[in-house]
Amino acid sequence: MASDFDINHLQGQLLIAAPSLLDPNFLHSVVLMVQHDEEGALGLVLNRPTDMSIGEAWEQVCDTPYVSDDHLYHGGPCQGPLMVVHTHPDISQVDIADGLFFSTDKDHVERLIRENTDAIRFFVGYAGWTEGQLDAEMETGSWLVTPATPELVFNSDEGLWHKLSKQIALADALEGIDPKLRPIDPSMN
Repeated sequence: MASDFDINHLQGQLLIAAPSLLDPNFLHSVVLMVQHDEEGALGLVLNRPTDMSIGEAWEQVCDTPYVSDDHLYHGGPCQGPLMVVHTHPDISQVDIADGLFFSTDKDHVERLIRENTDAIRFFVGYAGWTEGQLDAEMETGSWLVTPATPELVFNSDEGLWHKLSKQIALADALEGIDPKLRPIDPSMN
């Protein structure tokens, strides 16, 4: 599961907080990397729902009604506008990865609301890193990495960290074992 990646370009990847990462902002978090370049990085924590629904949040920023009981997510410790990850390339401000797009523009978000798409996730706040900061965290092993997919982003929940951590640990453990020697069912060992 842990894939080859360019440490200088993590856009479109999921960062899974290593068990040793104890910062309360990121403890057991899974972060979708929206942007990463030489100037810094921006990500959204996928597994931190707030107590507020999208409908309640939407009432605070727009007069157009939107009824949704889905959770608004706390994207990270940095303040920012209402942010949306979605599946509509024609109204994207950032193409994150295959099938994953990002918008903060009010007109774009209103269009997403009007089209009432199922594959949409709203965030308040974001995770931000200055130039070189995330690279340094990667080098110290603070984060594990796996590619982001629409399925992981839109079907994630608070158990996502445990699920991905186990998958990465299993993949890393099996990496050094000759495939011919791997049991079909490891629990039978």
